[in-house]
Amino acid sequence: MSDWKHVIRLVDLARGSISLKLEPDVETRAQLAKELNLEALPALTCKLTVRPWLDGAEILGRYSARVVQICGVSLDPFEQDLDGEIALQVVPRGSPHALIESEGSEISLDLDAPDPPDVLEGEEIDLAHYLVEQLALDLDPFPRKPGAEFEYKPAVTEESPFAVLKRLKDDGA
Repeated sequence: MSDWKHVIRLVDLARGSISLKLEPDVETRAQLAKELNLEALPALTCKLTVRPWLDGAEILGRYSARVVQICGVSLDPFEQDLDGEIALQVVPRGSPHALIESEGSEISLDLDAPDPPDVLEGEEIDLAHYLVEQLALDLDPFPRKPGAEFEYKPAVTEESPFAVLKRLKDDGA
């Protein structure tokens, strides 16, 4: 994963919410584009608010990006703008609010239930990681340039059954 990080600590939230803007530089965007299999990442900005939530934090915000992908039909590069939301909760390891998975147990999924909070490795939250993760999830895995259409025309050979029999007869069968 990329070297780009923007870390805040859970203790920094003791004084209240933190609002910030993330905007990687040109080199970092080039590295992120390579990791995300993009031709280029000309722009990426994100405004986030991180606030205390239970014994962890809640991360809310919006990002906008301009990505250059290769069209799966024409193989031409094309630009497209993406806008997305980031909304998640994080808790420290050992939190009573973390999803507890025991080995060999079944996990039941309720699609209408909110996502469980992410469990942090330590006391730090890498906001850049969550931004890149959300961008990766929002990318179209099969990008198509606007107006590009896949036109496949199979070779049509209209042969009647009698033509096939005639050819077999002519071949000496």
